[in-house]
Amino acid sequence: MPDSKRHAQLASPHIRLSGTVDQDMYDSFRQQLDGCSATGPIIVAITTLGGDPEVARTMGDDVRLLREQKGREMIFLGKVAVYSAGATFMSSFPVECRFLTETTWLMIHERQMHKKLLVDGPLRTCVAALKATLHEIEHSISIEEEGFRAIIKGLKVNFKTIRDRAPENWYIDSNEALELGLVHAVI
Repeated sequence: MPDSKRHAQLASPHIRLSGTVDQDMYDSFRQQLDGCSATGPIIVAITTLGGDPEVARTMGDDVRLLREQKGREMIFLGKVAVYSAGATFMSSFPVECRFLTETTWLMIHERQMHKKLLVDGPLRTCVAALKATLHEIEHSISIEEEGFRAIIKGLKVNFKTIRDRAPENWYIDSNEALELGLVHAVI
């Protein structure tokens, strides 16, 4: 589809998501998706300060399956703020299908964990609890790195750059996102 026609279509997204990426957003996403026409592109607009990365990955898998299994063109439109889990969701769209409005900021950061670990009791139980937490952290880092690779696949940004910038909460305005090749266009 020519860019001028696609840009005009972006003004009327089929799916509009706003707020925290959570189960409620996923339910809204599925409900709106189920109401879309069976043909033509589906434009998904999102504004979010972040949320649950696993919900974002689930929505992204729905997008990927529609694209790969049904041949649907899925288009991402980030509006105002696409932070954290929103960037994770964006990574499920091919770069040529990613758009941001002029005033949009992306924010990419490391996954976070908020957990208190009490080491108390029999020593073998303490070791098992410590190992389980370590495995959880290692697995989360693997998922995080998978997401970083997805968002930069085939782009000017290399993995080391995104991994090094993520701990400081990397804020990227729409023009820088375009320069880095993270999105196809700014509208």
